[in-house]
Amino acid sequence: MERIVKRGEGWRIGWNPNAAKFKGLVGGDNWAIELTEAELNDFCRLLEQLTVTMSQIASELMDEEKIACEAESDLLWLEVAGYPHAYSLHLIVNCDRQCEGSWPADAIPGLLQAVQVLKVF
Repeated sequence: MERIVKRGEGWRIGWNPNAAKFKGLVGGDNWAIELTEAELNDFCRLLEQLTVTMSQIASELMDEEKIACEAESDLLWLEVAGYPHAYSLHLIVNCDRQCEGSWPADAIPGLLQAVQVLKVF
């Protein structure tokens, strides 16, 4: 399997199965963080969980009402904030590197689509 890097407006995500330690990559237009395989798996899993949560809660909110939801594992923390149909994403890596990054709401649809086809988690 070869290295895969997907990118779109405001986001990047990558997978290199041959890398020694940091097999994953997430980033925006002007930043990137290398992730271990376990961190990348958690990122994808938690992002999908938060996406489902946001769509499920949409019917309970007023149109102009914003919400923030967070999810975490031992390795990282994610938060989505905004409207159920348009929200930003914030990431903090809790391991030995203490990294963080964020994506604007308009980058999330493309990032979500790339996460779903990047690799089998």
